[in-house]
Amino acid sequence: MDTLAISVRRATSQDAEALSKLVNDCYRVERFFVEGDRTNPDEIAEMTENGVFLVLEEANGLAAAVYLERRGAAIYFGMLSVRADLQGLGLGTRLVRIAEAMGEAMGASEVTLKIVNLREELGRWYRSLGYRDGATAPYTHRNVKQPCHFVEMWKPLGEATTGRPVVGDLAVGLGAA
Repeated sequence: MDTLAISVRRATSQDAEALSKLVNDCYRVERFFVEGDRTNPDEIAEMTENGVFLVLEEANGLAAAVYLERRGAAIYFGMLSVRADLQGLGLGTRLVRIAEAMGEAMGASEVTLKIVNLREELGRWYRSLGYRDGATAPYTHRNVKQPCHFVEMWKPLGEATTGRPVVGDLAVGLGAA
């Protein structure tokens, strides 16, 4: 494969349809335990009122995306999605690292996420990136075909991991357009 030219940018409202398609394509793997699509353009638009989607883009369109939202002292990320034909190239790891860097730049002390317990491969992958298991929570997002729950995962940022103080709250603007 030739070198993949990737750029990162903040998604706009014009990306809602493409983001919805990317996320739903990536989350089809969950059809063994849930019914229906993971999201829709309206939900994507609603989520951008509280946070931001960052996208990796290449010549053929969106390559990957992640949702970020400030929640108290933490930065939360979710809906990490990498287009099927580009999986295995490190794009997911790249987006996780960007999310962590943004959280640190905003003064967050940790980054958090939730995975479904039935997706054991995700827990292993996030642990390999330094994430730790936290509490569990009920799964309430979609109708389920079998019992499941969320596993909350977290990772400390800033001084806790690097020995240097966290950067003050910069005007990164997760909630602004």
